[in-house]
Amino acid sequence: MTEEAKRLDAAREGNVPWRKWGPYLSERQWGTVREDYSHDGNAWDYFTHDQARSRAYRWGEDGLAGFSDDKQRLCFALALWNGKDPILKERLFGLTNSEGNHGEDVKEYYFYLDSTPTHSYMKYLYKYPQAAFPYEDLVKGNRARTRGEMEYELLDTGVFDEDRYFDVFVEYVKEDPEEVLVKITVHNRGPERAALHVLPTLWFRNTWSWSQNAVKPDMEQAAGPPRVSVMAASHPELGDRYLYCEGDVPLLFTENESNRQRLFNAANRTPYVKDGINNFLVHGKADAVNPYRTGTKAAAHYHLAIEAGQSTVIRLRLSSVAPSETAGSKGSAPFGDRYERMVADRKREADEFYASIIPPSVDKDRAAVTRQAMAGMLWTKQYYYFDVEEWLAEHKANLPGAVKSLNVRNQQWFHMLNDDVISMPDKWEYPWYAAWDLAFHTVALAIVDLDFAKQQLNLMLREVYLHPNGQIPAYEWNFGDVNPPVHAWATYFVYTMERQQRGHGDVRFLEHAFQKLLLNFTWWVNRKDPNGRNIFEGGFLGLDNIGVFDRSAPLPTGGHLEQADGTAWMALFSQNMLQIALELAENDPIYEEMAVKFVEHFLRIAGSMDRVGLHQDELWDEEDGFFYDVLCFPDGTATRIKVRSLVGLLPLCAATVIPPEFLERFPRAVEHARRILTRNADLVANIAPLTKPGVDGRRLLAVLNEDKLRRVLTRMLDEDRFLSPYGIRSLSRHHLEHPYVFTVHGQEYRVDYLPAESNTGMFGGNSNWRGPIWSPVNVLIIRALLNFYVYYGDDFKVECPTGSGKYMNLFEVAREIVDRLTAIFTRDREGRRPVYGGSLKFQHDPHWRDHLLFYEYFHGDNGAGLGASHQTGWSGLIGAMIPFFASMKPEQWLARGGFRGETAEKEARPKEKRAGRTRAAKTR
Repeated sequence: MTEEAKRLDAAREGNVPWRKWGPYLSERQWGTVREDYSHDGNAWDYFTHDQARSRAYRWGEDGLAGFSDDKQRLCFALALWNGKDPILKERLFGLTNSEGNHGEDVKEYYFYLDSTPTHSYMKYLYKYPQAAFPYEDLVKGNRARTRGEMEYELLDTGVFDEDRYFDVFVEYVKEDPEEVLVKITVHNRGPERAALHVLPTLWFRNTWSWSQNAVKPDMEQAAGPPRVSVMAASHPELGDRYLYCEGDVPLLFTENESNRQRLFNAANRTPYVKDGINNFLVHGKADAVNPYRTGTKAAAHYHLAIEAGQSTVIRLRLSSVAPSETAGSKGSAPFGDRYERMVADRKREADEFYASIIPPSVDKDRAAVTRQAMAGMLWTKQYYYFDVEEWLAEHKANLPGAVKSLNVRNQQWFHMLNDDVISMPDKWEYPWYAAWDLAFHTVALAIVDLDFAKQQLNLMLREVYLHPNGQIPAYEWNFGDVNPPVHAWATYFVYTMERQQRGHGDVRFLEHAFQKLLLNFTWWVNRKDPNGRNIFEGGFLGLDNIGVFDRSAPLPTGGHLEQADGTAWMALFSQNMLQIALELAENDPIYEEMAVKFVEHFLRIAGSMDRVGLHQDELWDEEDGFFYDVLCFPDGTATRIKVRSLVGLLPLCAATVIPPEFLERFPRAVEHARRILTRNADLVANIAPLTKPGVDGRRLLAVLNEDKLRRVLTRMLDEDRFLSPYGIRSLSRHHLEHPYVFTVHGQEYRVDYLPAESNTGMFGGNSNWRGPIWSPVNVLIIRALLNFYVYYGDDFKVECPTGSGKYMNLFEVAREIVDRLTAIFTRDREGRRPVYGGSLKFQHDPHWRDHLLFYEYFHGDNGAGLGASHQTGWSGLIGAMIPFFASMKPEQWLARGGFRGETAEKEARPKEKRAGRTRAAKTR
């Protein structure tokens, strides 16, 4: 067992708080809904980047390479100044939704290079120009560009020409759960000596300005060992902490209070305000910092001059040990050989931990992709605090008549009190959780930290998240919007991961989730199947602009839209709930009845997608061999919206294998399913036959029967349609020359193949599902193919790519898709990484080319990264897929029986008994 694995065990079994400190600061708190107290809900313009340095936040904090405790009481981050910028570099800069030609967009270069799950070792890189940061140029340059043009990037400004920049590396090392070493290494990559001000900053989140009864913490300079400057911070809940700064470095103190004079032309409560250190250093205002060296925000001021090609190291220690402790303690001797040994030890232990996860057969480049993907996922944890009831009260939305007169978000979510560390999609572009994003995060996080993955899944089902009506919150811009119901899938997947890793599953975790997911399933059935026909709506369902219309808005035609993806999601949801019920029924027979319930739900949903006979109002189009949304007009007529997109591929994903032992153990469920099939022969005539045993007696629940599966795969694996060199596209390339056009009342609505950015402003225009490659749906397709393989085995082969003459079984097809997704990040034969597109700096410079970014989505033809540049949360899924396919062979997967597999206990049973059970199952 590695040292990091021991720390994880200690955290789980002994409640040792190894996760208490971590990268829990946001990278953008300004411009969020939480900080929006405007009358029109324009969060971006109400609290701007320009205000952020001067205005105390209400609900959270942000910072550069930020670090804090798990309630974000005491925060640490970097501030930098090159002597030329108009402001300190305290936080990442980016464009608001109205400023960017493709929506909001961070305009910085920063990288999450490494992290262990307990954050015992972390590494981060920020690239800081030596010339003035081109804030105005970036805003003007992007505003001048149209949606049809690429974004104007920081490299395009020329600010990195001649390598005139600093590489600022930050390493965090935990000596123990409360002792954190911080090592900052600054490299001058430029051709000349250059100066840099480095200001490691410690501050308290402002929790005292919003409550009359709150106790204000305090911070002051303390006497320390020779050549060490010390900040002493005292918090009523956190206790005493000390930041030891190596060297006789001046400490600058101010308060984390709004500069009301600058913001509102009003009197300040204190002469020392949030931007005091900025004003002292940049504007030379000596009275902007407290001469008595006390406050709630402080920075150590290192003024460096670094020769060309050289580096300088700054060392700090955040400790619970006071300077007055006895000689030789951590407090009085915070630096020296012991410090460097600890940094080296934790780095070595991180190497050992990842070596235990990444198989030796994975080459160096793919191993680096895996490790950086996981590092990004672990770095994008964020403390998220939002008391919606209090926020609504502060908006006066709880006053009589206010609900009707004010346009205030999330008024139906008053029950919410979010106060947790949560895995974020991206801590700058999306610094708020999104339900379906989070489900995918947990699938990857389970590879490195099962306990955190389980805790994240539990969060969304707690009473302070889950709505009383059963809806899972979507995201803070609109908690009541509808995300795809993938929580049950992720829950069951994480459960099976634990069975494989630890030899047993956490039944209590599974049972708790099942009870809450029952509420969510019922919400879907009651709210999103308005006609009771087992055909579901749902709106945009996370796929933004994929439809010809905005699927969350009233249709220009009137009527409603019956959605192939919404219905497919519910078919999958039914399958996942069935799987969970069967697992629970092994310990409690009452769940066998629930298994029966979800068998029937699945059969009715799947059967409704293609009824016996030909109908214009069903989702399956027999002529095209594809699923489409159906537009239902007010007069009762209907037509299919023939856009060939992921909407039509998602029914493929509703494929689940039932092991034969379940058939043997639960005869009542089997008998009930047989009665349903007998009484509803027409209902199930066009789906995969549940009565037909596959390999080793396994049964298949799937929307697609064998004929449909082959027809859909023919389209999906066609390189002129869905199959890109880098994965499955979100829209068929067929629409490049054949756009889909729909005309209503003289207005033309169209869908073109757009392999890069969106050409519409739908949902803000910052995401595009009309051609690019999206990791999460690729993962669900891969999951389905692996399930189909476990059922059909090696005899079922398809041409891949279509027209190539090369035939593969479905495991090989899944592996082929993963290889293509992996190729986005790895070097090709020319040494280029497709993810970086045409950026020569990223492609060839040794200080750039191995620092990976995991974008929101990827160009449908060339694999270049697009959208949010750090959406590691679901693009980081590649970090889970690479080890899986490196360690798993088709014959192993077939023998194992799929995702549920066999526990170590079952594998130890005599083969004869297992074989007899399988033969018995085949007779049912």
